[in-house]
Amino acid sequence: MKITRKMKCASLAGACLVLLGAGAAQAATYSPDHPFIAGVKPNQRPEGAPVIKTYKKDAAWYARALTGIVPPYPYSLKFLEDQGAWFNPFIHPGMLPPYDIRGWHKKK
Repeated sequence: MKITRKMKCASLAGACLVLLGAGAAQAATYSPDHPFIAGVKPNQRPEGAPVIKTYKKDAAWYARALTGIVPPYPYSLKFLEDQGAWFNPFIHPGMLPPYDIRGWHKKK
């Protein structure tokens, strides 16, 4: 029996689906060490999950967020006023030189 390329692809795709299904089932199990599982019911926050009520942005936070930007700051940076505790790639170091236009990776 000759195995065709289509048969190989179908077999490989089927194996991937089986492995992904097993991984997803394991990822959604409860653990006392990690009681809050993201993604099981994304439209509902788990009862008793921690809640960030305030997010303080002090001078050090603004200094880090504005690294490499000189005053006067453009109005487009006003979004920093609304920044909360969620991830924002703008306030973290990115690519290395020569693409590091804000100087995040400068040797001190």
